[in-house]
Amino acid sequence: MEKSTMMMVASTLCFLSFLGSASAKDKFLVEGTVYCDTCRVQFLTRLSELLEGATVHVVCSQVDNVRNVTFTKDAVTDATGTYRLEVEGDHEEDTCEVTLLKSPRPDCSEVDRESHLQQAARISITKNSGIVSPIRQANPLGFLKKDRLPGCAALLQELGINEDGTPIV
Repeated sequence: MEKSTMMMVASTLCFLSFLGSASAKDKFLVEGTVYCDTCRVQFLTRLSELLEGATVHVVCSQVDNVRNVTFTKDAVTDATGTYRLEVEGDHEEDTCEVTLLKSPRPDCSEVDRESHLQQAARISITKNSGIVSPIRQANPLGFLKKDRLPGCAALLQELGINEDGTPIV
């Protein structure tokens, strides 16, 4: 009788632990960098400056006839210009992206709002993406500096780019 009771307790514990793991929410860590685009070129250069204290906004939403927001959270960058935030749940059916919200510097706070240049980094927050790690790296995002640094002209020349962004021929 004692042996069957022990088996019953062991079976119950195994079953309960299985239920607990099955109902546990997936957790992901979104990481990225925010910088001051000192040359106003929309990408990181050696003259770019990492921003401490910048705020980003992560939002996941389902796009049907109406945009249904399923997750939203803000994060602030550390001394290295890096933010990290935890996202709960699998968002396989959602579009998730990180956008710039607030700059700590008045001289570098502009966000380009043109649709093809909008500063947003899309991220995949699902187990079904082929990515094994729960860490999701977002592309770097940059606030535009009001005035280009003096060294930007030489840097663009080195990169083979004209001031208007077209290639030097």
